[in-house]
Amino acid sequence: MTRRAAVILAAGQGTRMKSPTPKVLHKVGGRAMLDRAIDAAQELGCDTIVVVVGEHSPAVGEHVKARLGQGAIAVQHPPLGTAHAVLAAKDALKDFTGDVVITYADCPLLSAATIEPLFDLHDTGAGVAVLGFEAADPGGYGRLIMGEDGALRRIVEAKDANDAERAVRCCNSGVIAADCRVLFDLLAEVGNANAKGEYYLTDVVGLAVARGLAASTTFAPEEAVLGVNSQAELAVAEAAFQSHRRHALMTDGVTMPAPDTVHLSWDTEIAGGATIEPYVVFGPGVTVEAGATIRAFSHLEKAVVRPGAVVGPYARLRPGADIGKDAHIGNFVEVKNVKVGEGAKANHLSYLGDGTVGARANIGAGTIFCNYDGFDKYETHVGADAFIGSDSALVAPVTVGEGAFTATGSVITEDVEPGALAVARGRQVNKPGWVEAFRTLKRANRKPK
Repeated sequence: MTRRAAVILAAGQGTRMKSPTPKVLHKVGGRAMLDRAIDAAQELGCDTIVVVVGEHSPAVGEHVKARLGQGAIAVQHPPLGTAHAVLAAKDALKDFTGDVVITYADCPLLSAATIEPLFDLHDTGAGVAVLGFEAADPGGYGRLIMGEDGALRRIVEAKDANDAERAVRCCNSGVIAADCRVLFDLLAEVGNANAKGEYYLTDVVGLAVARGLAASTTFAPEEAVLGVNSQAELAVAEAAFQSHRRHALMTDGVTMPAPDTVHLSWDTEIAGGATIEPYVVFGPGVTVEAGATIRAFSHLEKAVVRPGAVVGPYARLRPGADIGKDAHIGNFVEVKNVKVGEGAKANHLSYLGDGTVGARANIGAGTIFCNYDGFDKYETHVGADAFIGSDSALVAPVTVGEGAFTATGSVITEDVEPGALAVARGRQVNKPGWVEAFRTLKRANRKPK
């Protein structure tokens, strides 16, 4: 297969976002739009990826460096248009031979599957391939101007189009593929004699045709090439992402009685046979296995829920939570970095942080794993079949052995051996008549108003 490279344009200033966060680092499905573009390039098999950034957003460059390395960064300065932006990547691709696709870091729904047909360049004999779409409202999009034979002849930007050209509904997504050498030869000829005085990437189509090279077009749904330039458009992209992911999960057998209320992340994994009740939020890194139930108003992040387990309602699973087969995590229970064994239960109002809960153990209401002393974290281990009485505080590091009990209201600071009962609370003392004496004293000492 011909080698592939991607140039991802990420140098826009994003002023319409009105946010201190660079536009391309805003998230859809819990993942930065820039990362989604890189993901798509990697899924396409691009062995070279160059991200064009602007000097105005050093955070974008740092993000690229952290993921792909310094060599993946090209800087466009000053910003003089899309063709100028692609030219900024020329040095990074000087040793590359093969096909290059130009994509955009602000098109979060653009997938590898949508881009893939552009790489049929050699099968179609095209010098340049363009991804188009039919717009409901063409507005400011560039128009794809076809010849009588249906072949693409040129692309006209909206500001430079005449009335007949503006009537065309076939629009340019901006995604273009070409042989690397051909692409940069064409870019060298692009001028800026247009309404905006910029160097348009779209001009390479007309230049290619003038050389006798064919320009092919493949079409995608408008939603697939949606660009984000404002917070409102970001919300539209998020809604589209959520809708597609919910539909895909339900197609795979996941039960969602109220899917529009469930919020998913880009990497959420839910097996068929699981049930997700209304108003559940999945942060990144969650896996829910077959037969599990996530009840309403729960929040999960970087957690695993095993088959048959029930989580919620109103539960919170934080990073490192691993809820075992048939275990129950109930209302207002928070679990962080704890492996909960098969059939264990923590049904009410508890915090379990750092440690393990053995199979079939019962965690009473109001139990706290006291895992942090202000400087370091410590672990609590509850053995299989243990019973933790309500309102117990287990002060880590501590171990409650298999089958052991802790009495209600205890503060457990020492290990409890298997099968033992631990009582760690003050002895109750009743003082008859104390209340009346107390009230009499308070009344006598009350100052007149």
